[in-house]
Formats: sequence, C-alpha cells, structure tokens
Amino acid sequence: MRITLIQDKIYWADISANLSAIEVKLEKLNGTTDLVVLPEMFSTGFCTDKPELAETMKGETMARLKKWTSKYQIAIAGSFIATENGKTYNRGFFVFPNGNVETADKRHLFSVGGEHNHFSAGNKKLLVNYKGFNIQVLICYDLRFPVWARNVDNEYDLLIYVANFPEKRIRNWDILLQARAIENQCYVCGVNCVGVDGAGISYNGHSVLLDYLANSLMSFPEYEIGTATFELNKESLEKFRSKSPFWKDADRFNIQD
Repeated sequence: MRITLIQDKIYWADISANLSAIEVKLEKLNGTTDLVVLPEMFSTGFCTDKPELAETMKGETMARLKKWTSKYQIAIAGSFIATENGKTYNRGFFVFPNGNVETADKRHLFSVGGEHNHFSAGNKKLLVNYKGFNIQVLICYDLRFPVWARNVDNEYDLLIYVANFPEKRIRNWDILLQARAIENQCYVCGVNCVGVDGAGISYNGHSVLLDYLANSLMSFPEYEIGTATFELNKESLEKFRSKSPFWKDADRFNIQD
C-alpha cells in the first residue's frame, strides 16, 4: 500500500483556503498513491475557541473529501471540526474511494489549550481495513495515552496520528511516536503541520513514517511544506511479528468512561 503524508501550513479559520490548497496537492499526486494523510483539523487549524467553524457530515469539507477520493481513487485520513446533535467534535475520518466514510472523535481533549471547553470527547476508535492493512486513526493528544492505542492481538497494522503538535513540545512527539511503534509492533504514521497559527503557536512539522522497530522510513525537513510517499510492506511486518511475538504477552485493559 502506498501512503502519502502531507505536511502543510494550515490557513487559520479559513476552510475555503485550506480545501483549495489541499486540492492542488492531490491533483499532483494523481495515480501515485493509495492513501493520503492530512494534519489534524486540516481545514481550519486548531481553532479550539471557534465552534462556529463546525460542519455537519454533509458540509463542504466532507463533500470535497468524497469528491477527491472518488476522482483520484484514493483514501484520505485526517480530522476536522464536526457538529452533531448540538455538540462539537474534533472528528477523525477515513474516507474510502467508494465514498464510504468511517469516523471517530478525539478521545483525549487538550485541556491546556481549552479544547474541552467547546468540544466533546469521543468514546470509540477509528479502525478500518484498506488495501489489506488494518488501520487505526487517532488524533494528536491521544498520542500521550498508550492504553487507548494498545494493539490487542494485532488488531491493526498501521497506526496513524494526525496532529497540530507545537514546536516547543516536538521532542515529546518524536519519542512518543517511536514508543507507539515499538510497543505495538506496527507501522506508525505521524502527520503534523508547519507554520505559526492564529494563536501565535509555532509548528515545525516532524511528520514521519516509522516501521515496527521505530526506524524512520520517511521524514520531512523542519518547517517545510511538502508531500512524501512510501510503499508499506505487509509481509515484512507479519514476519517480524511471527519471529518476535511480544504481543502475545501483552496486558489486557478494560477502559471505562
């Protein structure tokens, strides 16, 4: 499976500008990839105090995502600000080429940034099967909570984190992504943004694709906008898990709200 990471600057609170920018990048990727991963809240930036930007599942952001996946025959993963039943969510999504959509809302809200004041937390995981890979998508702050990401009985092969992870804590991002790869014996994809947002917070990227030993398969220069594609090998992952079946000795967790 060919996976493409897009490390991008996000235009603050400007849905139209962000959708237009992503469309240009997808046009250039036509025919070269199977799955594209976008940063957290790719269409707005991390606007935790702007619930008015929230869209329904029938809004412009989701409509454009479905259009792109159909046109280019790719899947797209990321998150956006969603509204449903009077509540606002940081909603992770996985859109398939046939237009089907799977979603799950961010479990751990970033209280330091006030996300919990306007958003509601999710209570389920986003787990899909695509191109022979079981894939789980989590969002930014979820990275700090390993129990929520625990790969029980190898239920996923690729763990994706979409993020707006600030420069001042980027070393945490680097280390935690590596830890998730090693402890879960899986590929890990982390996609972050770059630039300075409307709240004055700086982001320097460090988007990366890691193998199951936390070796870097693909990375980006700091602060740079860009795209990169890599073909993942399922057979090598399965051989590693068979040779080193650490996952069989894992603890079992019962998560309760």
